[in-house]
Amino acid sequence: MHDTIAADRLTLRPLTVQDADEMAEVLTGEELYAFIGGAAPTVPELRARYARLETGRSPDGRQEWLNWIIRRDTDGRALGYVQATVTDEGRRAEVAWVVGTPWQGRGYASEAAAALAGWLRARGVARIEAHIHPDNHASMTVAGRIGLLPTDHIEDGERLWAWDRPA
Repeated sequence: MHDTIAADRLTLRPLTVQDADEMAEVLTGEELYAFIGGAAPTVPELRARYARLETGRSPDGRQEWLNWIIRRDTDGRALGYVQATVTDEGRRAEVAWVVGTPWQGRGYASEAAAALAGWLRARGVARIEAHIHPDNHASMTVAGRIGLLPTDHIEDGERLWAWDRPA
């Protein structure tokens, strides 16, 4: 199990299967999937996904799967999640963040992503990456706030944003 991460107004708690019921509610709403695709998961789908993720590693062992539920400190309410897929023996992390529609526009994604990026940097990760749809201006803003810069690399229609540890 990985660390709990504290931020100003939020706490990032390691994801567990028990989070599925609450997160199914957080992850409703078609507009949430405009840029990431797919549809709102059902509780059974989330339970199965979270059971896989809770193992913390890909089946081949090459990827470390780190997932946190974003919880508001004032009431403990789940607002979304952040995740990092760590590869290259801990040197590279692909990150993502999702905040439920009712809580968007309040800085929660930026705060959670910054806490995650800080935790990864303190752990020695040398490169942090995120793939962002070119129309997802909110995620581009979050990426910029955590120090990621857009690159020329496009994969599956998404631009790679990246931060590299200074030499």
